[in-house]
Amino acid sequence: MNIKIGDIVTRPSYDRDLLFRVIAVNEGEEQYATLIGEDIRLIADAPLSDLEVVDVQEQQRRKEQEEQLLERSLKLLRQDYDLIREKAEYGMTNGYNHSHRLFQMPGKVLHVDGDPNYLQKCLAVYEKIGVPVYGVHCTESEMPNKISALLEEVRPDILVLTGHDAYSKSKGNKNDLLAYRHSKYYVKTVYEARRKIANLDQLVIFAGACQSHFEQLIQAGANFASSPSRVNIHALDPVYVVAKLSFTPFNDRINVWDVLRNTLTGAKGLGGIETRGLLRTGMPYEAE
Repeated sequence: MNIKIGDIVTRPSYDRDLLFRVIAVNEGEEQYATLIGEDIRLIADAPLSDLEVVDVQEQQRRKEQEEQLLERSLKLLRQDYDLIREKAEYGMTNGYNHSHRLFQMPGKVLHVDGDPNYLQKCLAVYEKIGVPVYGVHCTESEMPNKISALLEEVRPDILVLTGHDAYSKSKGNKNDLLAYRHSKYYVKTVYEARRKIANLDQLVIFAGACQSHFEQLIQAGANFASSPSRVNIHALDPVYVVAKLSFTPFNDRINVWDVLRNTLTGAKGLGGIETRGLLRTGMPYEAE
């Protein structure tokens, strides 16, 4: 079957476990395609002989399964947010002893993504759960040079640096940064961001994608990163991390597991360090 750019495909050698979109085809002496995950932040090369085009019905079936999974995670996030709001209201009203209405200011996000389609997916979820966000599509290699100006322009509380990545065992062991497709760019971008804002609570950073070099990202200054076990992460995992940060009061410290438990990947794909929340509650609120 002729494989072309834009096709949705699976790999029989991997039991057709994931859907990929074809972004480039090399039909020269080495016939292969470059793929990006439809729902995971993985970029990979695969021989054309190991690709099958997925029909519309199968795409729809998998999409419905994916939506059910996402809705369960969103439900958990909403439950967490409701509990946080109730706790804040109780404290700010001195045990409900006055009736002033409150307002809340969640942490503001700058989300820089190497994949424009994933960026739009993430922005839609941010909107659903009420996280203020400024989204930018930027290739991974351009991120280090652009991050300083973006931080000055947006002045975020949370910075997300993500896109696609992959670890290649043939290029080195897992400690070798050069064995990764894009980790070196994420690491350099985190480093540049920390040159601008060094305080780990003043700017909270999530960085990485599928199979990224977790240890180097944390050492560069990220609060949260992927991927401790070099596994794939879901396209929306950064959003779930950010939501927990954005809706936790600034005077509370976040247990790392509390952040990871609502993600779709969990501790194998994501990790981090103890970090302060970013939600601020005020009063009174007077509607016009």
